[in-house]
Amino acid sequence: MSDCFDYLIVGAGAAGLSLAYHLQRAGLTSKRILLIDRAPKAGNDRTWCFWEAGESPFEPLVFRRWERVAFHGENFSAVLSLLPYRYKMIRSADFYAFFEDWLPLQTNIERRFLDVVAVEDGGDHARVIARDGTVLCGEWAFSSVMFAPPCAQGDAQVHCWWQHFLGWVVRAPRAAFDPETATLMDFRVAQGEGEVRFVYVLPFDAHTALVEFTVFSRAVWAREAYCDPLRAYLCEHLGLREYAVLEEELGVIPMTDARFAAEQGRVIRIGTAGGDTKPSTGYTFQRVQRRTQAIARALAQGRTPRRQPSFRRARHALFDSVLLNVLDERRDRGVHVFTDLFARNPTARVLRFLDEDTSLLEELCVMSSVNMRAFLTATAAVLLKRLRAAFG
Repeated sequence: MSDCFDYLIVGAGAAGLSLAYHLQRAGLTSKRILLIDRAPKAGNDRTWCFWEAGESPFEPLVFRRWERVAFHGENFSAVLSLLPYRYKMIRSADFYAFFEDWLPLQTNIERRFLDVVAVEDGGDHARVIARDGTVLCGEWAFSSVMFAPPCAQGDAQVHCWWQHFLGWVVRAPRAAFDPETATLMDFRVAQGEGEVRFVYVLPFDAHTALVEFTVFSRAVWAREAYCDPLRAYLCEHLGLREYAVLEEELGVIPMTDARFAAEQGRVIRIGTAGGDTKPSTGYTFQRVQRRTQAIARALAQGRTPRRQPSFRRARHALFDSVLLNVLDERRDRGVHVFTDLFARNPTARVLRFLDEDTSLLEELCVMSSVNMRAFLTATAAVLLKRLRAAFG
């Protein structure tokens, strides 16, 4: 049996729910939309952070925002003003709760809970196949479900790194945090060979904060491996020997320049599955908003929702690959790279660069602020890999 819709959205996380929201805001309320997920989402299973100069489409859901951040690198520590940006935090519990109230009011959106095993292009339509045999069709399918890892270790053509982390929401018996200042990166932790390690601290109030130990590496750790570094950081840098752990967040994010099969005919992949995670930083939420808004705008204007070629996007993809190559080949240490970026550039320029909003002149300034020998060597290596891949 097959049910047909205008749009199928597979996966009801940040990407899928954001797309449903932006489709409605774009005026596509006459379209029949099906939102599919394996099970209802509830609770705070993750935290999304991003910086922004204006207001987010989900501004009322922003849990905390900061105008300044602390950065602790190698021989450089500073509290940096982010203006005109603000660093923002949305808790998934608030995001899911908003949609639990919003979705029933959208008469053109249906929601079903199914275990999807395939999302396929059917030529003039898309198909979604569930484990129970249900087959659904739509003019377009938008899927945030990742059926296979984005890359495999040992693939000489791509860089395959992971950002993985364990975070604790801790409650201290005394005032231990500055609620006005988030710690974006604190590298004052032991740096593993061939890894990048840092802590970030997002204060909710003077007594409560999310403290997260983060690693960039080619292999993911077991959960227990993060605990001792977290405890050591809380003790040595925050002076906390007693505290309560209120919540825990464990996560893994791909950092890779592998080509995602983001578009296959009538199937468009979104979110991390569609390559919307920034390879060099792991940030995803704002890129998802841009992508889903662009899809909704294109459909509302009668255009294809497929991503159009962009010189700006291509050159930033090159920058991402170059940084991954620097780390992969150990041409420079991650702590050096990020310290140079924040110590030698205005903070707003770094954020614009990471947002892919810089001009060519600004990008030259950013590139001249890091280890030029390491990055030029990495650039040559990346371009050579691409030529070999293109011409065999």
